[in-house]
Amino acid sequence: MTTQLGFYFNQELCNGCKACQVACKDKHDTPLGTNWRRVVEYSGGTWQVGSDGTFNHDTYTYYTSISCNHCDVPMCVEVCPTTAMTKGEDGIVHVDQSKCVGCRYCEWACSYSAPQFNPETGMMSKCDMCRDYRSQGEEPACVTACPSRALDWGPIDELRAKYGDVSAVAPLPDPTLTEPNLVITPHRDAQPWQSSDGDIANRAEI
Repeated sequence: MTTQLGFYFNQELCNGCKACQVACKDKHDTPLGTNWRRVVEYSGGTWQVGSDGTFNHDTYTYYTSISCNHCDVPMCVEVCPTTAMTKGEDGIVHVDQSKCVGCRYCEWACSYSAPQFNPETGMMSKCDMCRDYRSQGEEPACVTACPSRALDWGPIDELRAKYGDVSAVAPLPDPTLTEPNLVITPHRDAQPWQSSDGDIANRAEI
């Protein structure tokens, strides 16, 4: 592997508009329910009534745009019984449709729900960071579509040097499980990944 590519996400800039999710879906023409990029809404906190009858609160809501993180330890690759899931020279995890049998082992093993079953083909599908666009010198569709410029991509070493090395906030999982190639600038109210204070507000949607 020569250069490991990854994504950057600025949680402070994301307003949950889902333009990235729509752009990805439009570009790859995925069927209903098959979403390679999803925007998770996470909310928490409490309300309290003071002795004077006023309300005090520490409530919060923030969004996380997430797709495949092309992990250094990709569980989808490890569990695939047909070797359809592979990690390329650029570090991008790709699913070979000629080998996939749609067993969904990769879907169950992935901490980020990145591999998505396509009911129209009966096989798995997933983000390849817009391989065709990148080959033409263009950016991934999700990055280009973001109106607040909350997304970026490139060699993960460069992203970490520029933005830091945070790769997990709630509700994302423990990053040591798969070592995702993801960098996040956390929202001011972001909770640690192991926090149980909040909850996903749009669980049915994602």
